[in-house]
Amino acid sequence: QEQFVESGGGLVQPGGSLNISCTCSGFSFSSFIMRWYRRPPGKEREYVATLGSTSPWTNYADSVKGRFTISRDNAKNTLYLQMTNLKPEDTAVYYCNWESATGSWGQGTQVTVSS
Repeated sequence: QEQFVESGGGLVQPGGSLNISCTCSGFSFSSFIMRWYRRPPGKEREYVATLGSTSPWTNYADSVKGRFTISRDNAKNTLYLQMTNLKPEDTAVYYCNWESATGSWGQGTQVTVSS
């Protein structure tokens, strides 16, 4: 059974930075294209970023392009998201999952951007 455990969220002021992580288990992490998603308050879950499995290609939602960086450490089965120049509209619960989004969702990590 796959498992995704997100961590590292918190409260940050607008313009600040935050790094979050997702530790994965129960599947061959290095073989999967991975994604970050987020659910803003009162809204549906939305796509944030994608990272290839064996090649470092990436893709980002327009709303985070140039501010967020997705990366992975296959030896640690961990996916990362570096977030800079954070905006109040980045406030959301952040989740990681496979590109297909068919894995069992974790609890997510709350990121709140507010002064």
